[in-house]
Amino acid sequence: MRTKRGFLIFIIVGSLLVAAGLLSCQGQVATGDAKPTAPDFTLKDLDGRPFSLSDTKGKVVILDFWATWCPPCRMEIPHFESLYREYGNRGLVVIGISLDRGDASAVRSFAEDNGISYPIVIGDQETTILYGGIRGIPTTFVIDRKGRIVEKFVGYRSKEVFESAINKLL
Repeated sequence: MRTKRGFLIFIIVGSLLVAAGLLSCQGQVATGDAKPTAPDFTLKDLDGRPFSLSDTKGKVVILDFWATWCPPCRMEIPHFESLYREYGNRGLVVIGISLDRGDASAVRSFAEDNGISYPIVIGDQETTILYGGIRGIPTTFVIDRKGRIVEKFVGYRSKEVFESAINKLL
């Protein structure tokens, strides 16, 4: 009797782990060249308007998961602002997904104080799950014009790293 019960618990726990693993991959569809498609999302911008990744179709995208309280995130923001201003006319879009808790007012104030002109949206747990679970910030994805994730960076990176990644795609 004990053996059957232990086996049943083993099967249930194993099934739950497999299900969790599958959910963490949700939205990432492999293409023929093994580059996953960036999952679409719709989140509210700092003015409460909906913003979808699909709105950037045909553009090169830097998608940055960040928070106002994160020192490495704050260090990268001037890089993204510079790249956005320099390469925006060539098809680059930078999107900041804020993982701050609470309403958008603190993020809006931070964006204004730091001269951020690229779109910022308020993230949610569903979106972090779509992107494989964001385990640390900053986490930044570079997405090509076909909507495929070509680079993922966890932690601080220099402007030159991002510039090199996008120059291959512009």
